[in-house]
Amino acid sequence: MITITPAASTHMRHLIAENGKTDVKGIRLSVMAGGCSGFSYDLDFEDSPELDDNVFGDDPRVFVDDASLGFVQGLTLDFEGGLNGAGLRFDNPKATATCGCGTSFSV
Repeated sequence: MITITPAASTHMRHLIAENGKTDVKGIRLSVMAGGCSGFSYDLDFEDSPELDDNVFGDDPRVFVDDASLGFVQGLTLDFEGGLNGAGLRFDNPKATATCGCGTSFSV
């Protein structure tokens, strides 16, 4: 299960519109090897889910493949704005350490 807050949904809809992605039905969340702490989150626009994707949320939907889901099960995707920067925030209970950038983690 992945939780997407209303603020994160609003921000992702804004990003889709801002990038002129009218056919986009969702956002793909993947975990990639690399980053300061060993793994990093990767987000991309997606027209439709793959057959083996796990689908979360409504508008937009978030698509996660099985391999990535093992790293992000229980994650809450939120949006945080402020004077020090704004962006999506990943609250991952599986992460044992995170980097200051907020998109790199270890398990």
